[in-house]
Formats: sequence, C-alpha cells, structure tokens
Amino acid sequence: MKNFNPFKIIVLSLILVSASLFAQVPAKVVPVDYGYVVKIGDQMPPFSTILLNGKTFSNADLKGKVVMLQFTASWCSVCRKEMPFIERDIWLKNKNNSQFVLAAFDLDEPLEKVIQFQKDIKITYPMALDPGGKIFGLVAEKKAGVTRNVILDKTGKIVYLTRLYKEDEFAEMVKVIESLLKK
Repeated sequence: MKNFNPFKIIVLSLILVSASLFAQVPAKVVPVDYGYVVKIGDQMPPFSTILLNGKTFSNADLKGKVVMLQFTASWCSVCRKEMPFIERDIWLKNKNNSQFVLAAFDLDEPLEKVIQFQKDIKITYPMALDPGGKIFGLVAEKKAGVTRNVILDKTGKIVYLTRLYKEDEFAEMVKVIESLLKK
C-alpha cells in the first residue's frame, strides 16, 4: 500500500462520475436534409401558443423541465404512425412527472380538425394549434415537413432532434429523455 494516494482516487472518482453524467446524452449529428434551422446546443427560440384545453403554453412554462416538442399534422401518415409510440413510450410513462413537459404542435389546421385528429389517434398528451406554422418555422424550414421532435434540457437548450419516424432514432430519443429526467 505504499503507492496509495487518496488524492488520485478522489480525482479518478470525479472523472468517472463526470463522464457518466455527460455520456447519458449521445452526441448526435443532425443531417442537413432534416431541414432544421436550429441545431443541438441552441436555446429554443421564444414562442407562445394556446393548448387545445385553452391554457397558454410558452417558454416560461418550460424552465427547469425536460421538454419534448412534437410537430405534427392530421394529414401526415408518418405522424399518425409515430404518435401512438409517443403516447405509450413517453407520455404515459412521464405524464405525472412534474419535471417533464410534452406538447404537440399541429401545423396550420383548424381547431375542430385537430380535436378530431387527437381523438382518432387516441392520444392524451397536450396539443396546440400552430397557425401559419409560426412555431414550426422557429425550428425548421417552412417547407421541410412535419414529423419531427425537439428535446430540450432543463435549461431550455436543444439536446436532440428527430425527423420522420425511425425506430432506432425514436428509441435513442426515449433514452435521452430518461437520462435527462434522472439528472
């Protein structure tokens, strides 16, 4: 035990703990063809909208929470495919967690259509109207197409972006959300 150095053990322990904390959110390269105008590491641009339940929803509501923003539309077949997985694998598991927020933004459709869409897909997570795609335009090129998710950490920083529904990307997104909620 003549080589025992408690300082080295403390430093090594701190390095290992730090590495495990930062390793939980995978580094992701977002392809250019995803059509995003934001990138991982950016702060979410300011927005405000009204949820279908009549409540105002804005960046102020996101402070200190892990956030999933989903962009969708009733006419989008890929959105219809992904939404039941969001309901089952993300919303139902986290809806009672006060540190988690999920909201879907329906791209430029009337209220009645969005209410019917929510019923048809059988989702219970909050939805909002996005008239003229104003909120969508904060994160993606206007003609880039829906079926995308933006994940924010508790500081409002974008940490994960998806496009379309890909099982491996979706599974990784679920893990990112879980790891952010553990922090």
